[in-house]
Amino acid sequence: MNKKNIIAIGLALMLAVSAVGCTTEEVETEEATVDQTVENTEVDEQTPPEIGEVPQDGDRMPSDGAQMPTGGNPMAGGIAADTTPVEGSLLDTADMFTDRDLEQTADLDGAEYISLASGSDVNIVEEGVYVLSGQAEDVTVVVEVDDEAKVQIVLDGVSITNEDSPAIYVKSGDKVFVTTTDSDNYMEVSGTYEADGDTNLDAVVFSKSDLVLNGTGRLEVVSAEGNGITSKDDLKITGGEYAITSSLDGLEANDSIRIYDGYISIVTDKDALHSENDDDDALGYIYIQNGTLNITAADDAIRGTSAVQVDGGTINIETCTEGIEGTYVQINGGEIDIYSTDDGINAARKSTAYSVVIEVNDGDINVTMASGDTDGFDSNGSIYLNGGTINVNTSGSSYDADGTVELNGGTVMVNGEVVTEITQEQMGGKGKHGR
Repeated sequence: MNKKNIIAIGLALMLAVSAVGCTTEEVETEEATVDQTVENTEVDEQTPPEIGEVPQDGDRMPSDGAQMPTGGNPMAGGIAADTTPVEGSLLDTADMFTDRDLEQTADLDGAEYISLASGSDVNIVEEGVYVLSGQAEDVTVVVEVDDEAKVQIVLDGVSITNEDSPAIYVKSGDKVFVTTTDSDNYMEVSGTYEADGDTNLDAVVFSKSDLVLNGTGRLEVVSAEGNGITSKDDLKITGGEYAITSSLDGLEANDSIRIYDGYISIVTDKDALHSENDDDDALGYIYIQNGTLNITAADDAIRGTSAVQVDGGTINIETCTEGIEGTYVQINGGEIDIYSTDDGINAARKSTAYSVVIEVNDGDINVTMASGDTDGFDSNGSIYLNGGTINVNTSGSSYDADGTVELNGGTVMVNGEVVTEITQEQMGGKGKHGR
């Protein structure tokens, strides 16, 4: 990487900004408000640029990669989903998202405006809001702040193309928000990632802290040799549009992946959503409350090693090895369409914190299986079908469980025919479950 040009914004600048009426950011209720300082490439100290301008770099979308929607922004009208927990929820969803997580626009009072320049990193060292714009190569936005600090990065028509380093790298902090304005934004890493000491960087957006993606615009991420977006803590998406093309996982998190709303399109050579924690069996879960997901995955589409809970939204899995996989899989709503070459929905022992169960309480689920030794629903434990509409299209087994299979409610179909009980003829040979 080229030698970095670093420009510090000192105390004098902060006082000057304060003198003309700028204020610090209002943050979540439990946060302290602090002064904002940034070491960066170039700061516009005059009139801020117009919000919503896009990079003039032509069509960046790979023809075979993840595609943006053709309709309007799903979050353009503001917060779209209800945060009330569903009855019988497996996960404690009451505090999944803070008010600030759900805000789709940033408070720009006191924000710093930064124009990107090729070869010059942006080093953020103080809590605050930073509005980025421009097209550049060989640039990493590095966040290294106090453990209690929160940073909001506003993407306002940004294009970053790197060879071996993330476009955004969060080294420290309590939480980082990446918020899109009503603009098109593009980030790509074309080669193999270089490690940062003992830290194995592996994604275009890489965070050691909690990461929240939201906004009213669009972000395309291309990772030729790694993940699209990685968080070593929680990864949340609450709004905006995302097209992710990756050779490894599209979205990866250690503690959890939480989706409140937004449009997410992922094309990946591995898992589309992957959450796994080697140290705490209760973590490594995935929660989907709403939004639209379009997934093409060479391996699993949605894999939470402890649990996966779907309360709503639209999930279209065009192809995968396994569609939804976890130790406990609970579906309480939503429209889910899966085409799978192994198991459509799979519960396998990946965690000791949960029982091995597939539970469907509501929703519209359609599972289509490839030919061969496949199962529509496959559980090392039990399967409970309590509600919703379920159709499994398969020439193999529709339901396969080591424990019990209970049909307690809902409309259940196998190859389009309504069934009122799960018979042995619909069950596959026991013993082939998960991986």
